[in-house]
Amino acid sequence: MAEQKKLLRALAGETQDVPPVWMMRQAGRYLPEYRATRAEAGDFLSLCYNPELAAEVTLQPIRRYGFDAAILFADILLLPQALGAKVWFVTGEGPRLSTITNQSDFNALGGVEAIHETLSPIYETLKILKSELPKETTLIGFAGAPWTVATYMIAGRGTPDQGPAHALKDTDRATFQQLIDLITDGTIEYLAKQIEAGAEVVKIFDSWAGSLKGQDFHDFALLPAKKIIQALNARYPNVPIIAFPREAGPAYEGFAKAVGAQCLAIDTKVDLEWAAKVLQPDSCVQGNLDPKLMVEGGDKLISETKRIKEALGNGPHIFNLGHGITPDADPANVDVMLKALRG
Repeated sequence: MAEQKKLLRALAGETQDVPPVWMMRQAGRYLPEYRATRAEAGDFLSLCYNPELAAEVTLQPIRRYGFDAAILFADILLLPQALGAKVWFVTGEGPRLSTITNQSDFNALGGVEAIHETLSPIYETLKILKSELPKETTLIGFAGAPWTVATYMIAGRGTPDQGPAHALKDTDRATFQQLIDLITDGTIEYLAKQIEAGAEVVKIFDSWAGSLKGQDFHDFALLPAKKIIQALNARYPNVPIIAFPREAGPAYEGFAKAVGAQCLAIDTKVDLEWAAKVLQPDSCVQGNLDPKLMVEGGDKLISETKRIKEALGNGPHIFNLGHGITPDADPANVDVMLKALRG
């Protein structure tokens, strides 16, 4: 029964003795079974667009660890591809995209109504997962937040400071705003289809939110999230939403309430006592173990796991990392973390 799923109970505001747990990037290169399936698919994008194999890698960490949630295996750059950007992956270097640097580049993109043809395999993956996941496991869908997606579309790749996106924002605000609006509208329709295909929760990843300051944070991190969440809440009032404005710092305060999210994911830099006092009264909090501890393991992994559980134990909490698990993590350390958490 849905109401008995631990993750959904946390998102509904329930405090639990042992919080539900999952990990960002839990289907990933640290797992040998993932590497084998990715090799079978041929390349990363082929894996994303193969519903059977994408469902398989989503299920692998659930079989191995019994997490309380499975997150759809996909990538935040599938939406730009569906909007007409060229996307490819360079082995060992990451994603590459055609760039949006002016109005004519923007005009070459397609409209929101055309995205579902490209993204239909993603919805098929969710349908498979809905039927194959254990009944107690919550299915999470996701998308990148407009600012983060825009940074890749403008630069054509990941950048350390999101400089190209800041430059377009500051020199050609009209084109920049049109791009943000297009991604926002596309994200609403993309997540709506994910929900219709079986996602019980959706998460919005704003991985580069921390590079926006002041009014820019309000205009390009907070407002687009609010627009997406309001639209989804109107259509699917019973589907909770997790927001993750990573490295927002003091701007985490009030964010969940302002955008209407049921849960706020926090990064490793957030002080736990502050989070318990300031953030938990507004929403469930998700986080925030340092992914480096999944590489290092040992006593520090155990003590930090217990410290987070205790610090956030007086309110609704989902145990997770502060960012995604890294390819060099030791799969055995996940078991250590789970034992420390669950006893």
